[in-house]
Amino acid sequence: MGRVSDARERLMDAVLDLIWTGSYGSTTIDQICEKAGVKKGSFYYFFDSKADLAVAALDEEWTRRRAELDSLFSPTIPPLERLRKYCEYGYRFQSEIKAKCGCVLGCPLFSLGAEISTREDELQKKINEILNQKKKYLESAIRDAHSEGLIRVADPAAKAQMLFAYYQGLLTQARIQNDLELFHQAIQGTFELLGVNDPASVPA
Repeated sequence: MGRVSDARERLMDAVLDLIWTGSYGSTTIDQICEKAGVKKGSFYYFFDSKADLAVAALDEEWTRRRAELDSLFSPTIPPLERLRKYCEYGYRFQSEIKAKCGCVLGCPLFSLGAEISTREDELQKKINEILNQKKKYLESAIRDAHSEGLIRVADPAAKAQMLFAYYQGLLTQARIQNDLELFHQAIQGTFELLGVNDPASVPA
């Protein structure tokens, strides 16, 4: 067993992996402990329940991912280029996961959120919190593109919601069909939804 000092982190890594590759409902505390190499007593030292662990794990993972999104959506990058890079990042990330586990997993937040939407209030609240923060990145790029006269959008927040739903819909479809090539259309679709007539003119 690893050091007690990193047991909490290993538990968080384990639960994310198990519920993403399987499901929240089918994942047991015993399985989490076994994968993490942590005794059950240690689990309850850190967390009150599986839901409590999942909330902490999602929060920790979001802290990691947010730094990457901060870079992708830096104001120093032209706004439409930010959106292109976001789509490319999503495809690259999913490709790495598929190479590792052998299948397309899509967005863990959407998969988990759909599964526990009628229960586990705190977990659902955390998922919604993270998803709303992710949409803010899209909204900022859309708002800046509108300000620069690159697109015309009456309601950047509503357009960001539409774009986010499209993006996540493609990821979910890719997971269902286990076909990541479905996500290749994300860049083209993104710019069509924004009314960009010539997506090829946007810097790659």
